[in-house]
Amino acid sequence: MSLLLAPWTRLSLLVALLAAAGACVLLYEPQRILSEGWPPGLPVGTAVLLFAAAYGVCSAAFVPRPLLNLAAGAVFGTQFGLVAAVGGTVLGAAIAFGLGRIMGQDALRPFLRGRWLEAADGQLSRHGFRSMLAVRLFPGVPFVVANYGAAVSRCGWGPFLLATAIGVVPNTTAYVIAGANASSPGSPAFLVPFGFIVVSVAAAGVVAWRKRHRLAPARTRASSYELTPQHPPVVSGASHGP
Repeated sequence: MSLLLAPWTRLSLLVALLAAAGACVLLYEPQRILSEGWPPGLPVGTAVLLFAAAYGVCSAAFVPRPLLNLAAGAVFGTQFGLVAAVGGTVLGAAIAFGLGRIMGQDALRPFLRGRWLEAADGQLSRHGFRSMLAVRLFPGVPFVVANYGAAVSRCGWGPFLLATAIGVVPNTTAYVIAGANASSPGSPAFLVPFGFIVVSVAAAGVVAWRKRHRLAPARTRASSYELTPQHPPVVSGASHGP
């Protein structure tokens, strides 16, 4: 029993579980099921809840969120599609965060060394809501990576889920609208959200480039001294004695 509770045993089980989930995604492509629609007699509310549940499981199993968001818009339209996509996103984030917190945190925290990792851990631990909100608003960090990175840190459940629910709305809305108008790709209803997606990705890249120096390794005095060229002492030929 103690072996099953060991941190490395739980981490190994988590890695095996994630590998199995990724293999299932590659083999069965579950995102296609979400885009095929629902039985006509199924109430809309029930369909939205089922879609959100399937979305959450699929996003936790490495299915790309853009595909799921486009499927939500194609199946339900803009309004119900946005509800299903945001709900599924929060559920998928909660699943990944819970798995990482229970099965991986104890084993991985001792390895949070180095300036970059310590800085990221400190931001998520002290400013969980603000840090996660920035990650969700500016695309660039993969969804699953952000979830498990927050799980290894000391970020709380409340700030993590609230920041996720708020931060994913703009980008998710753009994808859902694009999915709802995918049948007319030349229309403004499709081009405008697609342009927003491109601009947001570019803005995230610019922000990351300008802030990169904050996580750059600092040069210590010792390293600065070692990098400074040292000249040998000048020996004079003049006599200093009488």
